Amino acid sequence: MSIDATISDSGIRRLPVGDRFVETDSEGYLRRLDDWSEDFARAQAESEGLTLTDAHWQIVRFLRSWFHEHGVQAQVRVMIRHFSEAWGPERGSNHALHDLFPNGGPQKQGNRIAGLLRTKGEH
Repeated sequence: MSIDATISDSGIRRLPVGDRFVETDSEGYLRRLDDWSEDFARAQAESEGLTLTDAHWQIVRFLRSWFHEHGVQAQVRVMIRHFSEAWGPERGSNHALHDLFPNGGPQKQGNRIAGLLRTKGEH
């Protein structure tokens, strides 16, 4: 099944999530952090051609936890350190994390799916 989102003239994207629409910017970043749900994550991932596995969910949960604990998105080096310790150096490497999130890596695609804001300095 394909997720068909609509984009308004002002760049607001309306993504169907269950029986409602969730607003994102044109790239898929939530406009309101409180709109995040696991259903949103699945719908956003599907709209990006990604099927979420257990590994994806572990990263999404890590990203959300880090953000709520520290008030900022986790840097890639923080993710690499955490997942190298949790999964081993090969599965937790920068390359492996980018393989899981091929459209911008864990810091961009991961943050979009985790319902977090665009990282500072990102265009």
